[in-house]
Amino acid sequence: MKLDRGYIQVYTGDCKGKTTAALGLALRAVGRELMVIMIQFMKGGGPYGEHLAAARLAPYLTIIPTGREGWVNRDNPDPEDIRLAREALELARTSLASGAYDLVILDEINGAVAFGLLSVADVLELMARKPENVELVLTGRNADEQIIAAADLVTEMREIKHYYKNGVSARVGIEK
Repeated sequence: MKLDRGYIQVYTGDCKGKTTAALGLALRAVGRELMVIMIQFMKGGGPYGEHLAAARLAPYLTIIPTGREGWVNRDNPDPEDIRLAREALELARTSLASGAYDLVILDEINGAVAFGLLSVADVLELMARKPENVELVLTGRNADEQIIAAADLVTEMREIKHYYKNGVSARVGIEK
């Protein structure tokens, strides 16, 4: 099965659920034997639960984490973080144009833009070059207004209540 028409989706907002929503879409696509790649920006470290699941769902689901372990300094990003984000963007360009994937997910790319690792112009160019029959998903907090305007569907995850505020750390199998 191939998509007749692919759209551009953005999952953004200040609450958890953006990557999870993208993974839910990936699972649905894999169930229909669509080929999916998720490129994760700024997500070194791991493995996360989705990496272990992707190994079981191969060859339909490929997840490639990029970036260094730990947090990126938003005010003064390390040149290595910038280099790794640009490499991931090039991988995204190649993957999108390859014809090998029906669904391309760029996890945390909005955060990479907000942190100054990538330019809005580069992401807009990537969006404009999306092949007609490929679905493209961009996740991450603080999606730029220009990226939002260029998308076909935008979902905002809004925090109403979160157990992190009560000191609950990221849990294996739930948040990582």
